[in-house]
Amino acid sequence: MNLILFTDGDRVESNKIALRGRRLQHLRQIHRANSGDILRVGEINGLMGKGEILEINDAFATLSISLDQLPPKKLPLRLVLALPRPKMLRRILRTIAELGVPELHLINSYRVEKSYWQSPVLNQDTLREYLLQGLEQSRDTQVPRVHHHHAFKPFVEDSLPSMIKGRDALLAHPGEHPPCPRHISGETLLVIGPEGGFIPYEVDKLQSAECKVVSLGPRILRVENAVISLLGRLF
Repeated sequence: MNLILFTDGDRVESNKIALRGRRLQHLRQIHRANSGDILRVGEINGLMGKGEILEINDAFATLSISLDQLPPKKLPLRLVLALPRPKMLRRILRTIAELGVPELHLINSYRVEKSYWQSPVLNQDTLREYLLQGLEQSRDTQVPRVHHHHAFKPFVEDSLPSMIKGRDALLAHPGEHPPCPRHISGETLLVIGPEGGFIPYEVDKLQSAECKVVSLGPRILRVENAVISLLGRLF
């Protein structure tokens, strides 16, 4: 945990917070923190700064805070991702938060198992927890927005066109396609399919919505590795 995140509900005064639960445990067991220690803190969706531990015990830690730093800039990206299996999704949520993705759209696909949509990982509180873990790692406070789209065709026909407007739209897909561009700076929408890629019908629909098909090469990557590779290449 490289940044201690808190909400307005943790404030006991305008410049003082009290931490309990997981964050307190981390301070005591990992940081081995003591009164007087200075830590990096940040208010969720707000500013970052420093916190001085005033008191720490088994029940809580009280910190005096000073917030004067903006969080790092987000990537100019909307990420559209075919819903991966839950275990992989947990890792991807942490990863996108670490890398600065501001917006994630989880969509359905022929190769997405129906059971994935029933996963507890998609619970709002659980999603948020994994995203916060990524923010803590990368020292950021801005929580990525996550949207669910359970039907592929309505998403592509009704939602995607307006999402693409004013952006370059890329569809990462295995096969003989132009290579994914490098080091872009403009607003971008990136679509990543399930392992093995979208089926031909889905590729056609995405292309009809003005998505340009690009490739990372001949290898079939796990979705989590494709996400990291594509974002590293693009930005």
